[in-house]
Amino acid sequence: MKIPGLRRPRAGAERPPEATARLRSLGLALGLAVLTVLVFAPVVGHDFVSLDDPAYVTANRQVRRGLTAGGFGWAWGAEVAANWHPLTLLSHMLDCELYGLDPGGHHLTSLLLHAANAVLLFLVLRRLTGAAARSAVVAALFAVHPLHVESVAWIAERKDVLSGFFFLLTLAAWLGWVRRPARRRYLLALLAFLLGLLAKPMLVTVPLVLLLLDVWPLERLPRGAPAAEIRRALGRLAREKLPFFLAALAAGGVALFTQREAMFPLAALPPAQRAANALLAYAAYLGDTLWPRGLAVFYPLPPPQPAWRVALAAALFVALTAVALARCRRSPWLAVGWLWFAGMLVPVIGLLQVGSQARADRYTYLPSIGLFAALVWEVAERWPARRLRRPALAAAALLAIAPLAVAARAQVATWRDTLTLFRHALAVTGPNLLAEMRVGTELARRGDHAGAERHLRAAVRIAPSAPRPQAALGRWLHERGRPGEALPHLRHASRLRPRDARLQLRLGIVLAELGRTEEARARFRRALELNPGLEGARRQLGAKAFAPGSDQRELDR
Repeated sequence: MKIPGLRRPRAGAERPPEATARLRSLGLALGLAVLTVLVFAPVVGHDFVSLDDPAYVTANRQVRRGLTAGGFGWAWGAEVAANWHPLTLLSHMLDCELYGLDPGGHHLTSLLLHAANAVLLFLVLRRLTGAAARSAVVAALFAVHPLHVESVAWIAERKDVLSGFFFLLTLAAWLGWVRRPARRRYLLALLAFLLGLLAKPMLVTVPLVLLLLDVWPLERLPRGAPAAEIRRALGRLAREKLPFFLAALAAGGVALFTQREAMFPLAALPPAQRAANALLAYAAYLGDTLWPRGLAVFYPLPPPQPAWRVALAAALFVALTAVALARCRRSPWLAVGWLWFAGMLVPVIGLLQVGSQARADRYTYLPSIGLFAALVWEVAERWPARRLRRPALAAAALLAIAPLAVAARAQVATWRDTLTLFRHALAVTGPNLLAEMRVGTELARRGDHAGAERHLRAAVRIAPSAPRPQAALGRWLHERGRPGEALPHLRHASRLRPRDARLQLRLGIVLAELGRTEEARARFRRALELNPGLEGARRQLGAKAFAPGSDQRELDR
């Protein structure tokens, strides 16, 4: 049957160049997805971990109920782990709706999002630059880099892969608007950006990334024009992004408000030390990107470092920035890639210190794209052997990607469960308060009491003036029937955290078991002042005698 308008290709006729390019891009995209799944597939067999997973999923009653009308409304006003990101909470609710508390399903969602991000990154870069092979190499480095394991293998870090998805959609929609301006395309880009902010507010730097793309590869600034004309063009490009800047400003304000209690006060961490830690963090991120080893879930904030080390990190940062800017005309990808990397890290570099970590692998998830693009384009442009250029570059890309994939697969294994994760952190970071406490608590849960005591005491030795290790060791000793040994640790913790009602209740129960009734009653009264709804303290005060052995039931109420 002959269909009008349809021509059969002549025998031996070649495909049009556009069709060949589309097939090639499809093959590269499929290859990226397969590579990502192969590297990260073991996460589907992993468990939840005790760090933040309970707050986001396993111990969060609203999330565990799945997608409900009440839960939908709750997500828009909830603060979880000092963060406001309703879209991320809704994604966890959807997982609970689909998989319940089966961790494999939750891990599968994160894996699929990461695979989608790798493919999206390739497609966006190819459209931006027209260079399919280079874009595929950048996307492959993004897909398999060991620094990105944390964002994929940690269920609580769903916000990384989810915000990354909307970040890449923002870039794709923005490119569509630049090439074919229309209000709906602009609004689509803005909507994707807003959704990304609702997943994780680290995307506040996106308007600056869009400005960098105007320099390269979009080349929207006039080349060789007078400085005044360039300034006018920059002003025009910034004004067109004004709604993006306003949205970023609002999201940043919300983030600062929700994280107010987790922030270090200036007195505890002076500005000079924050700046020094930021410079050292940049150097560490750069080193881990180029040579990833010793990666861990938590890097403790170090004490003040020697001046020579800080000066060396500062010199490295200034030198790289100067070289990138100096070569901006000849190699614009260097300036854009480096400023992308350095700029996107600014919200999490520690100038506003939230938490006690020095840095975190997950923070590099999107910033590293800029560094990968700069390196790939620079190597491709400067490769000396012209005759064998394509196979030589392909071999170089394979030599870079293959070991990273192997290292990422090994890093994935460290996320199998809580004990494996934090034992690995202890092995590669040295003294680590959080890791000691998590290992000790997990060993106690598994019945290894000798191991639990060893690690909890190690935590106290690392930070004897911190309340959490003292409280954890005191609780463990109390639960083992050793109230006399628990008492000094609980007293110490209560002095450091005088407004912790449950700590007051436990201390009261320990005092009661030691026969110090009046002191115990004073603690129970204090617990009720702090938390009038604490039934355990009310029951203890109402009891005629304090019953040893009832402590855990009361504390769990």
